Amino acid sequence: MNLTCSKRGRLAYQKAFTLIEVMIAMAVVGILFVSLYAGITSGFGVVNLARENLRATQVLSEKMEEIRLYNWDQMNSFGSSTSFIPATFSAPFFPAAASTNTNASGLGGLVYNGTLSVSNCGLTDVTYSNDLLLVTVSVNWTSGIAPRTRVMQTYVSRYGLQNYIY
Repeated sequence: MNLTCSKRGRLAYQKAFTLIEVMIAMAVVGILFVSLYAGITSGFGVVNLARENLRATQVLSEKMEEIRLYNWDQMNSFGSSTSFIPATFSAPFFPAAASTNTNASGLGGLVYNGTLSVSNCGLTDVTYSNDLLLVTVSVNWTSGIAPRTRVMQTYVSRYGLQNYIY
């Protein structure tokens, strides 16, 4: 028997992969690709939800800044026929990649529907109870199939910031 031939045969045999090793390697690669795809998809979902939450916070802050512009008499007239303050509102959100879904206005993207309420502050102290109002602004929207809500509250006082005019 030739020594070099058998040596070559053993080296060739040692360098080759068996079918089981190839199948296991393909399974590991398949799991890695599925995990990578799931991670990227999850990342895009988290970023989208963060953008929606940020827009909801912007809408709430905008309404709170609007409340600051009303005087005490206008705040007390909330809910009456002479009220300047609307009780409901809607605000659109159009991401850079517009959705093919359309809302009631026929445009793509999300629409934030909000409510605003003004009530007594709920304090039991007689001194402050007539000079404070509780303002609550809430925003609702649907993200995919999940309904979402954000709420912001503040107090407005009779002699507060709204009386300061430049």
